Amino acid sequence: MVFRWFKSEKLERRRKVKLDRNTLKQGRGAFLKSYLNADETRKPQFYRVVEEASKQCQPVKSGLPPPELEDAQIAEATSDAAMKMVLAREERGKLQKDDRLSDFVTDAYATVGIAYHRAAGVYTMDEEMQELGTAAVHLLTWRPPT
Repeated sequence: MVFRWFKSEKLERRRKVKLDRNTLKQGRGAFLKSYLNADETRKPQFYRVVEEASKQCQPVKSGLPPPELEDAQIAEATSDAAMKMVLAREERGKLQKDDRLSDFVTDAYATVGIAYHRAAGVYTMDEEMQELGTAAVHLLTWRPPT
């Protein structure tokens, strides 16, 4: 019984890694590269959009999450919400071609999803996704000095 649970958990983790990797292949990974190449005057735009996207994906927007949830469960729920937003925004985006601002915001949601999957430990068996996830976490948590 425990072995079946572990195997299904492993399969679910692989499915999530594959979905995230496909999201990045569809161009959503360019956001992280653009951030890394941006000069210091442009980086605050990245911080603001990622922070807002993260706020919109929190399991409980007001107050604290239920105490029965583990940190990994909160991270999973946040990542799932972010990836749902990516898919919904991509569907809407098919109607509006070449909307750079919309693409920028959608990329921010993808970055949030990847950051929280990294925090939840989804990428433990995938070194490349661990590195990308770490970059996403840094973007999400770093705050410029004021």
